Amino acid sequence: MPKISVIVPVFNTEEFIEDCITSVLSQTYKDIEMILVDDGSTDNTVAKVDSFANKNERVKLFKFDKRQGVGAARNYGIKQAEGEYLYFLDSDDYIPENTLEFLINHIGSHDVICGKIRNTNLSSSFAIIFKGLFNTKTFKEKKSSIINKNSVLNLLIKKEIVDKYKLTFSEETLLYTDLYFMIPLIKNVDTILQLNEAIYFKRKRNDPIKNPSLSQYEDSVKIEAFLKVYNDLKGKYNDSYVSEFLDKHLLNFYRMDIVKHYKNLSNIDSTFETLHDSIIKVNPEIIKGYDLFLKRELKAIKNDKLKRYKRIKGKHDFLRDLRTGFKSKRKFYIFLYNHLFMKMPLKKNLVFFESFLGKNYSDSPKYIYEYMLKNNHNYKFVWSFNENKELPGKSKKVIRFSLKYFYYIARAKYWVSNSRLPLYLNKREDNVYLQTWHGTPLKRLVFDMDEVYSADPKYKQNFYNQSRRWDYLISPNKYSSDIFKRAFKYDGEMLEYGYPRNDILYNWNNESDILYLKKKMNLPSDKKIILYAPTWRDDDYFAKGKYNFEIELDLNMMRNRLGDEYIVVLRMHYFIANKINLDKYKGFAFDYSNYDDIAELYLVSDILITDYSSVFFDYANLKRPILFYTYDLEKYRTQLRGFYLNMEKDLPGPLLETSEEVVNSIENISELNDKYESKYQEFHNSFCQWDDGNATENVVEVILKDN
Repeated sequence: MPKISVIVPVFNTEEFIEDCITSVLSQTYKDIEMILVDDGSTDNTVAKVDSFANKNERVKLFKFDKRQGVGAARNYGIKQAEGEYLYFLDSDDYIPENTLEFLINHIGSHDVICGKIRNTNLSSSFAIIFKGLFNTKTFKEKKSSIINKNSVLNLLIKKEIVDKYKLTFSEETLLYTDLYFMIPLIKNVDTILQLNEAIYFKRKRNDPIKNPSLSQYEDSVKIEAFLKVYNDLKGKYNDSYVSEFLDKHLLNFYRMDIVKHYKNLSNIDSTFETLHDSIIKVNPEIIKGYDLFLKRELKAIKNDKLKRYKRIKGKHDFLRDLRTGFKSKRKFYIFLYNHLFMKMPLKKNLVFFESFLGKNYSDSPKYIYEYMLKNNHNYKFVWSFNENKELPGKSKKVIRFSLKYFYYIARAKYWVSNSRLPLYLNKREDNVYLQTWHGTPLKRLVFDMDEVYSADPKYKQNFYNQSRRWDYLISPNKYSSDIFKRAFKYDGEMLEYGYPRNDILYNWNNESDILYLKKKMNLPSDKKIILYAPTWRDDDYFAKGKYNFEIELDLNMMRNRLGDEYIVVLRMHYFIANKINLDKYKGFAFDYSNYDDIAELYLVSDILITDYSSVFFDYANLKRPILFYTYDLEKYRTQLRGFYLNMEKDLPGPLLETSEEVVNSIENISELNDKYESKYQEFHNSFCQWDDGNATENVVEVILKDN
């Protein structure tokens, strides 16, 4: 059996490298050696590889003292390879167990065989490889489709071909080095065998800010590298087919990447001359097949007319945006936002409010609004809602994502929101964006999360870009400030006064106000109230931003044993989109998920049941009993999120796994309250340290100080 040398360049992939190595060592084809070349990693990657190398003689580790690039690592791996075939794998990717067997069984007398690549955001993906389904693609028929991938991944190559034609990767750039290897490879082989299977899973890293893959580097770096590679290879090969491929590759790269990067005209200057040097090498006959926009822009680049190019590019971007705007009503409104509304002057006394994606009138934005309404008569206000709401005072109400929404948010100097505003809403320099946030974190946030299981695979990248626009971020306690700075990568101004939404817990915590709230909510005043407020599960969703939730509490048991003394009020997380059917529990269980202000629900309740929601941090201001119904604790802790606190030691209440335990705790709530009395006080001192009923006033004074 011929040996396969699997060559893996490695750089700072400690969270992925074990999956990669394990996938190779688990191959059904056993005659392999795995050559890992560490490119100067600065994390714990080398230690993890060493543990494999010390236990398995098929794993060989070589180390560079400093980073030399993926090209240098692969070239070094080729020199160390003893196999008759080479296979290249990236250290954050992995392959199904029969990939190598399938490739080697089908390569026959061919020099190269390739298989499919699938993208994934997960650490493991299921694949079935069916025998016998493959197509042979010849050099003339399908050469460009192989090179188009810009990648040597999932190709099995005879080493004698690599040695014969001295195939190497470029060591002068970090990006697009594979083209230096691939172009001469395909130029010198007669046939490429291409399979419909032989799966390769290419991981889309979910943290392109802290630890980006090469494909996630900034556009400016990609453009500079691509133009260098094009110019180098264009000068090296006179072959008409290769030259045509490079020209088309450059033009497509310009259309897809450079045009987008150059939309900000200030990005043009740094690479314009290099782009000019590239465009003058393109065969004019190839350009004839492209659209008028491209031709006009390329002509200005070719003639080295920077100012003229910027004028043309600006006009074309307007027309491109207009064309996109005609695709839907929302896109047309975005077009108007960018090209009309954003060019109008800011209204310095206009404040735009939104809470929980427009779902309700609540949280810190509500209390900031009401304070400004009472104390700042020169301001005008706009609220964004998904449906019409009744508000106190005089304010403009707009339906979220309506034309008026885009108009008013473009004109308002002040933005106040407790969740992220859409990334496509460009922000002006004079805008003041107050991010109130919406809780003290128990679950790990953004850049403290390893894997992302949410419906948005670009969660970290999008969050990072959105949070760059925040001018102020409210923090409820020092614990949160430390986490926000790290997990959000936030270095802006932190307003450390506590949450405005918690002022009511100090100012309304009395018998008469609580009775008033119960009447307002149509809740019985002769029953004690259990508030159940669970959070959402990242992996249980049916659309982006829309999550399922099934109640695991046995409401029937609770009604039978607690119904004479208690009622239950349910408050689902605002991400949860499915409706909870409580018809069977009428008079005992009430769904108040759509009730705007959860702080008012805190005040009327006698006991809180939650799981991993941050609601208990706010509820702790009241020093009332808290029960934690954590039936899926291990999955949530180890797979979905992870926690900042020690759940068993730090929480101000018991962890309960069954409905029976929940009911027993409520039946013995007095004893439980006595048991946790000191814990309530300790927790209150740690996490409610800044809440005193004056947070709203302190926050408003800061954000309006310069107006």
